[in-house]
Amino acid sequence: MADQPTPLMPHATATWLIDNTGLSFEQIAEFCGLHILEVQAMADDLAGSKYTGRDPLHAGELTQDEIARGEENPEYRLRIQRAPIAVSRTKGPRYTPVSRRQDKPDGIAWLIRNHPEMSDAQISKLIGTTRNTIGAIRDRSHWNIQNITPKDPVTLGLCSQRELDAMVAKTVKKTAGDEGEGDGAGVAASDNRGDDRARLIEELRAERDASERAAAEAAQEAEAQEWIRAKYAPEDHGGS
Repeated sequence: MADQPTPLMPHATATWLIDNTGLSFEQIAEFCGLHILEVQAMADDLAGSKYTGRDPLHAGELTQDEIARGEENPEYRLRIQRAPIAVSRTKGPRYTPVSRRQDKPDGIAWLIRNHPEMSDAQISKLIGTTRNTIGAIRDRSHWNIQNITPKDPVTLGLCSQRELDAMVAKTVKKTAGDEGEGDGAGVAASDNRGDDRARLIEELRAERDASERAAAEAAQEAEAQEWIRAKYAPEDHGGS
């Protein structure tokens, strides 16, 4: 039984076994993968954290017969009946580090302002947020609306430029396809709107590049001025 898997929630399971069985602390500690002193502290209410008991019978990890064997024989080592199933994340909202989550409202506001053709579902998928939050920012009912400043989600690190461009292109294509089902004037109008959006994207990129160049040039200028001041600063002649 070496390397036997432990219950899904070992501390909570240990708490339940302490409260509901006559198993020894050593049996509980070994079954739950804990140190016996941890179990002793939990039993004496000395543990730093309090746990709500988790029933291993209900979870299918133990049977009443297995517990009874352990209670009859303190040397008996409990056998887990069903190992916990590892759950892997598949589909779901994009994960955003905690340090960047406060920036999401700013990114949402920027997308609403600069890409009004995007649906709430597309914004939600792009930067990982809820439609309720997007709706609150759209109608300005968000609790922190006074402090929300539209900022490029790429700059904030909420998505990549490639992801943003791909979403915009997908939206433009879908909009053009929907409007293409109308008359020729509708097709021409959709083409014009597609061109306008493409130009907007290029303008935003150019604006970002210009800002980066200006910052670099300012840094170089400051460095040059510092070098000049250091080179031509009057020397101290000791009052002679």
